[in-house]
Amino acid sequence: MEALKVNNPDLDVADPAQLSAELVNLRAGQRLELLYKQLGDRLVASTSFGLQAAVMLKLIHDHAPKIPVVFIDTGFLFPETYRYAEELMEKFPLDYRVYHPTISAARIQALWGNLWESSKEGADRYALLTKVEPMNRALREIGGDVWISGLRRSHSDTRQERNFAEQQKRTLKVYPILDWADAQVDLFFHQHQLLRHPLAEQGYVTMGDWHSTKPSEDGTANGTRFNGEKFECGLHLESTTSDFQI
Repeated sequence: MEALKVNNPDLDVADPAQLSAELVNLRAGQRLELLYKQLGDRLVASTSFGLQAAVMLKLIHDHAPKIPVVFIDTGFLFPETYRYAEELMEKFPLDYRVYHPTISAARIQALWGNLWESSKEGADRYALLTKVEPMNRALREIGGDVWISGLRRSHSDTRQERNFAEQQKRTLKVYPILDWADAQVDLFFHQHQLLRHPLAEQGYVTMGDWHSTKPSEDGTANGTRFNGEKFECGLHLESTTSDFQI
């Protein structure tokens, strides 16, 4: 593989706008190569083993395999997701780091019931307990401050204005496939014969916890999470609106 030529060797990675400008004209694999060359051990990737997880894992495996990959196991994922995760981890051997909430799923329900459906405050508390706190802990323990995510603009209306890099509290977040359309994802799956999530055949277009994710009625992701009241779980909120410390 030909080594990637970095257009700007003095790139200031602390400037999200400059980093976004550097990434925009590169292919996804080249974006990962550039990020690893520039940032190395500062990088942490995440996966939810959702519908498009195989795409990012394939790209990381091929272009930056030393990046640690964090999986947040909320304890409330679909059984199909857990089985899919095992298949993908075997297919793409990477440095996986599995993190769990400090409080179990059974204890959450015993103490507070179904937090995710009690109120907006309850849903936010649920996200903090099961997703935000474990991810914060992962970043702290691994020592990474640049987080690579498979977020895409076409996922939902709430992501249309995202840039390739943005500051979210203390963490710089980078999205290597941000500009990929659904058709491009499907083509990548086909070209590389990637395993698909079992629930994709049942009309799911996004994937989260079993209690707050449902199949799409119109082919879009809008309304498929949290009964349509919100889409983001707390990990990918805009930096200007999130109260969570990521």
